[in-house]
Amino acid sequence: MAVFEKPHALIDVPLHYCPGCTHGIVHRLVAEVIDELGIEGKTIGIAPVGCSVMAYNYFNCDMIEAAHGRAPAVATGVKRADPENHIVFTYQGDGDLASIGMAETVHAAARNENITVIFINNAIYGMTGGQMAPTSLVGQVTQTSPYGRDPKACGYPIKVCEMLSELVGPEYLERVTVNNVKNVRNAKKAIKKAFQNQIDGKGFSLVEVVSSCPTNWGMTPKQALEWIESDMLPYYPLGVYKDRSAEQKEAE
Repeated sequence: MAVFEKPHALIDVPLHYCPGCTHGIVHRLVAEVIDELGIEGKTIGIAPVGCSVMAYNYFNCDMIEAAHGRAPAVATGVKRADPENHIVFTYQGDGDLASIGMAETVHAAARNENITVIFINNAIYGMTGGQMAPTSLVGQVTQTSPYGRDPKACGYPIKVCEMLSELVGPEYLERVTVNNVKNVRNAKKAIKKAFQNQIDGKGFSLVEVVSSCPTNWGMTPKQALEWIESDMLPYYPLGVYKDRSAEQKEAE
C-alpha cells in the first residue's frame, strides 16, 4: 500500500528555491489539489516575475509567463476566452501582486473574475535582492530599509485580504500559512476550496499564504518559520476574510 506519492501535476525536477523557502510546500499543495480535482489537462497557470518566475518548470500543466504584476489581467483574458474548458490560476508574490500589480488584483477582484489566485506573502522582494515590499513589517530591516521600515516615510504594510474583503465582488478570501503540519493541512483545504469555487463558477478566490524567506530575512530556515509565528501572524492573522457562499447559507 502506497503511503506517499509525488503529485502527477508536479514535475519531478529539483526546485531552485533557497533552503527553507516555503514556495516548494505551496507548489506541492497546488499540485495535489490539481490531481485530486482531476483538472490537470484543463488547468493553465500564470507565472509573473518574482521568485516563482520559473514555475513553468515545475507544474505539469500549461503555463503562461506574464509581465510583472499582470498575472490577473492575463488570467482574465485566458479564462474569458474559453470559460467552460479552462481552469486558470495565478501564482504571485507580494511584490508582484501587492505593488506593481495591485491595480490588476483589485479590479479582477472587483469584477469577481472566475479565477484562482495563490498569493505568497513573505514580506520582502525575494528574487531581486531583499528590498522592502508593500507587505514588509514596520521596523523590518531590508536592503532598502536598513534601519527598519519607518511608517512615516514608507507607510504601513498592506493587508491584502482585509482590503479586498471590503469589495463586493470577491467570492472567497482566506489567509493561511505553512509553518507547521497543521497549518499546511489547513492551507491545502483553502487552496482546494479556491479551485473548487472556480469549477463551480462562483468567481474570484484568493488564498494568501504567509511564507518565509530565510535568505533575505538573514535567518536559518528554523528561525524563519519561528519568525512567521512570532512576528508575521500577529500582523497578518490567519482566517477566512470573505466567503460569500457561506454568508448566503447563514442568511438562509
